[in-house]
Amino acid sequence: MTFGQQNSLPESFQLLDRAFNAGINFFDSAEMYPVPQRAKSQGRSEEYFGRWIRDRKIPRDRVIFASKVSGPSGQMTWIREGPKCLDASNITEAVDKSLLRLQTDYIDLYQIHWPDRYVPMFGETEYDPIKQFCSVSIEEQLDALGRAVDAGKIRYIGLSNETPYGIMKFLQVAERLPGYPRIVSVQNSYNLLCRNFDSGMAECCHHERVSLLAYSPLAMGILSGKYLSPDGGPADGRLNLFKGRYSEGASRYNISNTIIKQATAAYLEIAENYGIHPVSLAIAFVLRHPLVASVVFGATKLWQLQEVVDACGVKLSPEIVADINKVHSRFPNPCP
Repeated sequence: MTFGQQNSLPESFQLLDRAFNAGINFFDSAEMYPVPQRAKSQGRSEEYFGRWIRDRKIPRDRVIFASKVSGPSGQMTWIREGPKCLDASNITEAVDKSLLRLQTDYIDLYQIHWPDRYVPMFGETEYDPIKQFCSVSIEEQLDALGRAVDAGKIRYIGLSNETPYGIMKFLQVAERLPGYPRIVSVQNSYNLLCRNFDSGMAECCHHERVSLLAYSPLAMGILSGKYLSPDGGPADGRLNLFKGRYSEGASRYNISNTIIKQATAAYLEIAENYGIHPVSLAIAFVLRHPLVASVVFGATKLWQLQEVVDACGVKLSPEIVADINKVHSRFPNPCP
């Protein structure tokens, strides 16, 4: 999501090379990336990934590529006038344009970035029925996705930023209407500061065999500890660099929030007590979850990528997990 904004094409290639050579083969993007979203940069992240595959002559079956169609926004007027909705024509156009940017035959996993209905997201916690708007039926969305699957344009489908209701409705419709594709994954935020998934979502995913792709495992870099430094963290850190321009950063990951600072400091203390790098603590915590299929993280520098790669080999002891849960009971989900 940083390729084409924070990272140039050569820098993106370096990061992809290092990740691939380290054994990472799952890459996630979206039609709206990079962020913060702008008309002149929209789609570059997909384009850069496609160019990398071709330039490095990587066999297509060696990588698993995921992308997403944007839900209704009204703010990104350069993407299908908003987008206004997730009807069949919008989904079909989004798939075709992503394939054109990628210059590849298919997308392995295609996800709905956020629902075509009102749901509390990005820091909101309470559902307000008054905010509901007229939305496109799930039947129409699945029909369009199913046609893309049948055409060989995408292989599997998933959801993102979803709720238990949304997951079960998509599964219900797919079960009721033979031939419609079944969702295989949901990409939601999950980290030490946001464990909302463990409530209703986890039960749904467990019984329905839907995997979690956990995004923001470092809470947009907060759990690395860099924003707790006296100087407020590096100037090129995303929360500093795009302050006031990135809505999720302001609503969910507000580093001026005292509770977020206290919770983060407590997790950093655990890492120090056990001699573990803070990044390792955060990544290992997410990877130990039995429903997590993959961790979706972002890195703009090679050393950041290496920290995450190193973290993948770390296992947390029962004592560390117990200490983590004590902090969670004191500061439950400050970044919902």
